[in-house]
Amino acid sequence: MDSRSRIIAACERRGTDRSPTSARFTPDALELMRLHLGLRESDNLLNDVLDELDVDMRWLGLPFIGPEERSTPTLSGVGRDFWGVGHVKVETATETYYEFSDHPLAEVRSVAEVEAYDWPDLDWWDYSAVPDLIERMNARDRRAVLFMAGGAFETPWYMCGMEKFLTELHLAPEIPEAICRHVAEYYRQRALRVIDAAAGKLEIVGSGGDIGTQRGMMVRPETWRQRIKPFTGRLIQTFRKMGMKTFYHSCGSIVPVIDDLIEAGLDLLDPIQVGAEGMSPENLYSRFGDRLSFHGGIDEQELLPHGTATEVYDETKRTIDILGQQGGFVVSAAHQIQADTPPENVVAMLQAAKDYRW
Repeated sequence: MDSRSRIIAACERRGTDRSPTSARFTPDALELMRLHLGLRESDNLLNDVLDELDVDMRWLGLPFIGPEERSTPTLSGVGRDFWGVGHVKVETATETYYEFSDHPLAEVRSVAEVEAYDWPDLDWWDYSAVPDLIERMNARDRRAVLFMAGGAFETPWYMCGMEKFLTELHLAPEIPEAICRHVAEYYRQRALRVIDAAAGKLEIVGSGGDIGTQRGMMVRPETWRQRIKPFTGRLIQTFRKMGMKTFYHSCGSIVPVIDDLIEAGLDLLDPIQVGAEGMSPENLYSRFGDRLSFHGGIDEQELLPHGTATEVYDETKRTIDILGQQGGFVVSAAHQIQADTPPENVVAMLQAAKDYRW
């Protein structure tokens, strides 16, 4: 099977020749992996690393061509992103991160103020670059390409601040709902343009936003269903009805709403943060494995950064035994691989998937 067929089969819970794989890296971790693999620097480094590791899934990035004052992509620089959210650099012992410095809708008090905001333009992205980007991804093999549309929970609270967003879901729900409506529709329309530009070579559309913590959801499931689900559901349903495979990302424990996501048409749930309450592979497969496929599941909090390569290899195969019983599992770290993760452990995780036979 080629990579594309392998991923599509996993989305449909069908058998594959081996376990399909995916990988995401922070910039610092990607550089460490480049050095480990002995690759030269290039303007296509991520794809070069993924090709060398023979990873099946690829994530399509979209070049920004909008105004310079709104040109800071999240986690990529200091300044304002296209939503107008401020970012500032924060350095740790192993990584450089970018955290929020201010929220442009922090002081809004009415829907009218939300409507009057300087919302981003859909023309701020270079859709014409999509065919060439996908062609480069497919140079060695036909890969399964995913475009992450965005989501209706995280971006809205980025824009007004988490405390304000969560509080007003209860006290003045018309304000966060207005923000969610603008954000979700922008992401939906942008993804539709990407799909058109891809001309049949885009397999998966992702959406999402962290709604879970280590111990449970950030909001009551009932509140999520009433205030957020309509926007989340439309993002999933739009692309499912077009025949695309669908992907939803949320860190943390989100067990109470997984059935809702399945109902909306979800194929792949990511990232399976196995240490969060209720998110063990055993629990997820027993409750949802006949209706849902899984992406991630290899612990990036403890196992990958602190385990040995042998421990990573063995745990990866054990996780495939559980989540992959019907073929519905894409092996990946449970989020981006961080720079404190030894490259040998990444190789061990991917090698376990390649060695696994049903």
